[in-house]
Amino acid sequence: MSHFYITTTLPYVNASPHIGFGLEILAADVIARWHRLNGDEVVFNTGTDEHGAKIYQNALDNHQDPQEYVDFYAAQFDQLKEQLNLSYTNFIRTTDVNHQKAAQYFWQLCLDKGDIYLAKYPVKYCVGCELEKNESDLVDGHCPLHPNLEIEVREEENYFFRFSKYQSDLLEFYKQHPSFVKPNAKMKEIVSFVEQGLQDFSISRLKEKMPWGVPVPNDDQHVMYVWFDALINYISTLGWPDDQDTFKKFWPGVQVAGKDNLRQQSAMWQAMLMSADLPNSSQILINGFISVGGQKMSKSLGNVISPFDLVDKYGIDGARYVLLSLGPFDKDMDVTWERFNQLYTAELANGLGNLASRVAKLANQSGVSLTSSERHKITANFEPAYVELMRNYQLGVTLSLLVDWVKETDEYLSQTKPWLLSGSERSEIVKSAVKRVFKIAVHLEPFLPQTTQQLTKIFSAQPVEVLTPLFPRLA
Repeated sequence: MSHFYITTTLPYVNASPHIGFGLEILAADVIARWHRLNGDEVVFNTGTDEHGAKIYQNALDNHQDPQEYVDFYAAQFDQLKEQLNLSYTNFIRTTDVNHQKAAQYFWQLCLDKGDIYLAKYPVKYCVGCELEKNESDLVDGHCPLHPNLEIEVREEENYFFRFSKYQSDLLEFYKQHPSFVKPNAKMKEIVSFVEQGLQDFSISRLKEKMPWGVPVPNDDQHVMYVWFDALINYISTLGWPDDQDTFKKFWPGVQVAGKDNLRQQSAMWQAMLMSADLPNSSQILINGFISVGGQKMSKSLGNVISPFDLVDKYGIDGARYVLLSLGPFDKDMDVTWERFNQLYTAELANGLGNLASRVAKLANQSGVSLTSSERHKITANFEPAYVELMRNYQLGVTLSLLVDWVKETDEYLSQTKPWLLSGSERSEIVKSAVKRVFKIAVHLEPFLPQTTQQLTKIFSAQPVEVLTPLFPRLA
């Protein structure tokens, strides 16, 4: 049996889940389910990033203990498993004791390598990103992701990581692994960034100013910088360093991340792994941002859409579908409720749902059903075009292919008109339509697992059962 590991980034728990992370975790879920269908043993990791200045300040502002604050939001993110029917196996929190021990052990490895040192250094810092910024990162002196926040200039004694030491090693790694980052445009972007030269980055904060973090080993005046600590979750969730068997079985893995995480995941984290003499990640899949009506999602604008909102309106598989069908998840996307409604109505209620109901009724009336060998032949043989797309994680294109199959089956019924026929001629056409719908259902499993379960059960029955609408029309 082969082993496969995939992880999302860990969302920062200073707000409730929104559909941007919803799409990220759904993409990872589809990939995890696909690998299970191929017989792989899968570890699928997600969780919450819970340290840092922003969380500490928010907790103080809310008159809460920081742990109480992060517990509240972590629970909301863990609710996504049931709400979106996710199949993740691991949910790690960076406040977990075992994770903190792993982060301290990782720190010591890098320190022993000579890659961590103390220095005073003025840095430009975006509190919104919890990340230091170069001048080239700024637009009119502000972070483009948080233009309403002032950039802070900080000078204090911090520990630094020798990022600059790994420029040539990273470039050589990228050269040897030209598909390490997907899409290709993001691969080119990170190569260009590293080629321009790397600056060592701060990996600690003074505890007297910001105590909410993992303690630095053997120095009670500092806590770890939130990014250094959080990145280590990708291996601590596998039991590293104590459980070497599990770690070696599943690492390296595939990481799904937003484009604002490109540098952290594909350069900073990779250099840290090199410093600790650990294997680099297998691949980084970068997804785009979701805007709403042409504007960034924002509490102040009141345009934040949560995955829970989508489930309330469209059901679990309906919510999965409208997010996953927005397009290639590596592109920026703009959504509105009108667009979601159109997708749901055209492709689910009037598309797949209507087709399945029509064919089930025809099969029931005609006494047509599939034999076990016919069903097995379909379930055991995925279409080559579908397999190629899934292997390359082209999820949006794969869904478009399945939509085409629905349209082709509708057109087949329109042309053959089996309801006007009788006898063997009618039965042959209905049998073909049933096979087509059964094939669509089987190939939908990574995307819409509940729908696949319902359809395969109905079209496996003897006789085929009449189907109640899978996707009710919107009120």
